[in-house]
This record gives sequence, C-alpha cells and structure tokens, in this order.
Amino acid sequence: MKTETPGTVPADGAIAGAVAGGVVESVLYPIDTIKTRLQAAHGGGKIVLKGLYSGLYGNLAGVLPASALFVGVYEPVKKKLLETFPDNLSALAHLSAGAIAGAVSSIVRVPTEVVKQRMQTGQFATAPNAVHMIISREGFRGLYAGYGSFLLRDLPFDAIQFCIYEQLRMGYKLAARRELNDPENAIIGAFAGAITGAVTTPLDVIKTRLMIQGSTKQYKGICDCVRAIMREEGSHVFLKGIGPRVLWIGIGGSIFFGVLEKTKQVLSQGRMGICNCDSPNENRIDRK
Repeated sequence: MKTETPGTVPADGAIAGAVAGGVVESVLYPIDTIKTRLQAAHGGGKIVLKGLYSGLYGNLAGVLPASALFVGVYEPVKKKLLETFPDNLSALAHLSAGAIAGAVSSIVRVPTEVVKQRMQTGQFATAPNAVHMIISREGFRGLYAGYGSFLLRDLPFDAIQFCIYEQLRMGYKLAARRELNDPENAIIGAFAGAITGAVTTPLDVIKTRLMIQGSTKQYKGICDCVRAIMREEGSHVFLKGIGPRVLWIGIGGSIFFGVLEKTKQVLSQGRMGICNCDSPNENRIDRK
C-alpha cells in the first residue's frame, strides 16, 4: 500500500498547503466566527451576528504560513514513515505524521488563533491592535494563551483527520484501481473532516474558553476549566457549537483536501512540463 501515494516535492506541498488553507479560511470564516461566539457565551448569552468576517485579513497572514508549514512538514514525514513502517501500520504512519506536522506548525497557528478568536468575540477591531494590546497587557506569552489546550485539541485533530483521509483514499484507490478524481477527493475530505470535528468538539470548547479569557484569568488551566464548566454550566456545554463546527470542518475538509490535491497535481504537471521542454534543448546541444 505504500506505493499508492506518490512522493510530493516539499516545496509543492508547502505551496499547496498555503493555497488550500487560504481558500478554506476565506470561505468558511463566518461559520467559524459563529461557532466561536457560541462557545464563548456563558449560560444563555445572546449571540451577535454582526462582524462575521472580523479579523479575517489578519488571520490569513497567519493561516497561509501555518498551512504551508504544516503540509510542508507532513508530506516528507509521511513519506519517511511509510518507508519505515510495515504496510499494516500505514495508519500509524499517517497519525504520527499529522501529529508531528501539527506540533511544528502550532508555533505559527497558536498566535494566529488567539488573535482571531479575540477579534471574533469583539475584544479588538484590528489584528495589529490585537497583537499590540495582548503583548502590552499579558506579555508575549499572551499570544500563546491556551497553548496546551490548543495542542490537546489540534494534535489529535490533525492526526485523526489526515489518517482517516489518507486511509480512505488508499482503500478507494485500491478498489477502483485508478487515481481519484477531484469530486472523490473532496467527498472523502468532507467525511474525514466531519467525523474529526464532532469527536474533538469538547476539546475545542476548552481551547476556546482558555484562549479568549485574556488577562481576567477566569480559568487557571485545562483541568480548572473543565471543572468550572461542569460545576457552573453543565456537561452539555462541552458539545456547544458542535453543529457549526461539524458543518464548518466537514465543508472545510472537502475544500481543503480538494484544493490541496488539485494544487499538488497542477504543480507536479507544471514541473514535468518544464522538464519535458528542457530535454529537447539538451539533446540538441549534445548532438552539436
């Protein structure tokens, strides 16, 4: 099964990741904003539907490099692990590659997420203002608020989503005995995203609460956040925003993986075209 997935040039993976991440973020940002406001609201708090694109441009400045870094790390790590692990452990290779790529890209993703969610909940009007105020009030560490909860959510998320996607693609390709087309990649991506989004919703609620609390320090950490929510609001709160989250990540998975595979294909074909154009010139020089 290892031979089913051809290698991807790291630069191609990084470019494709940036393109896919940017497209998904731009299209689905309003749904993400609604989800964040649902999770941030305490009790029966009213959800404001204005400013659903608040913070988009600043967020894209972080999403593009973060997505590029993620896929740029994921592809070569996946390739290496698939070469190392036996065929029956390919799922473990995909899980591990997703977790490793998620850990590396979190260096960029966490500050981006903190700024985005503070803007989505109306704390700041612009990304530069958000960064300046967070650092002045909380120090540089404020940009990494909720870092532990982010890893708690995103490492399993990245690992599970990419594992489901890769395993379904491999199985489908073996059964169909051909390469998948664009709609098939998109459908598999949607399925992988929706399942992963539902499973990790409780972790997302915890991460959101910790990231948006700012200098108020309502929660002392992950365990304190869980206990406080259970005590004051009830366990049902851990599934708050699951509808928008599953919708957002399901559609997002469809778009992300569809755009990712298509971009990698276009880049690969372009590179092959350049090589084919260069070959005749080299032959003519040799004949002289």
